[in-house]
Amino acid sequence: MSPLFTAPNVVQTVNTITPRHDTQDTASNTDLYQLLFYWEEVLLDRYKMAAYSFLNGYKLAVLLIAVPCFVYEDFSQIRGFAVASFLPPEIKQFKGNLYARCKMKSNTKLAKDLPRISGQVLFKETFEKRSELQMIVDLKSNPSENDQQRAIHIHQFGDLSNGCDSTGGHYNPLGVNHPNHPGDFGNFVSHNGTIWAQRNEKVTLTGGLSVLGRAVVVHEGEDDLGQGGDAGSLLHGNAGRRLACCIIGISSDKMWKAAIQKQKRRT
Repeated sequence: MSPLFTAPNVVQTVNTITPRHDTQDTASNTDLYQLLFYWEEVLLDRYKMAAYSFLNGYKLAVLLIAVPCFVYEDFSQIRGFAVASFLPPEIKQFKGNLYARCKMKSNTKLAKDLPRISGQVLFKETFEKRSELQMIVDLKSNPSENDQQRAIHIHQFGDLSNGCDSTGGHYNPLGVNHPNHPGDFGNFVSHNGTIWAQRNEKVTLTGGLSVLGRAVVVHEGEDDLGQGGDAGSLLHGNAGRRLACCIIGISSDKMWKAAIQKQKRRT
């Protein structure tokens, strides 16, 4: 871009208007007027361009403000927590809660001498001032077992095409060692063939780190919680073969409420 006060042949033009005390004063004054008129036109053009640039910048600023407003326009207040339209609509439907279920099935590649695991793992995430997720593990073993430790983890892929083997390794989006992966749930003890537990966990059903669509896997053995002293301990806790697995999906609140009532009847 050329400088603001640049004009063609400006040196020559200035020379022509240098004051002279002779008979050419009238002509010089005329040249001066022409030059002033020229600068006036240049300045006006420059101001027009500046104004145009300012208006374009203003339009851009309006867009930067308006677009997010349109994106977030469909917010609804749920117990003091603003839930955006890009979050699952079930949060609004269930009054600030999101439910998910994972129906456990025995590994199709399982050896015949290993126990069959059935049941479900349920999730409930509550959206108030902060997000909190609760999990219920409700499983049965056939044949019945007692005081048997079983490791349960979330694995990366919701893919059961090759039994539980196709679910991949532990879900580890942050690239950390076991047992610090989201979904490293640790060990669960069976009593008379039943595993029941309800507790809070540091996983989420929403956002980029959502576990929806991923797999829950029940292992044959006990999780060493990263204390085994070898590479496998820091990958998966040396928890052994995969007995059963399922895929996490959004559900209604009915299964959660039924599981709570079921446990109340047990006690």
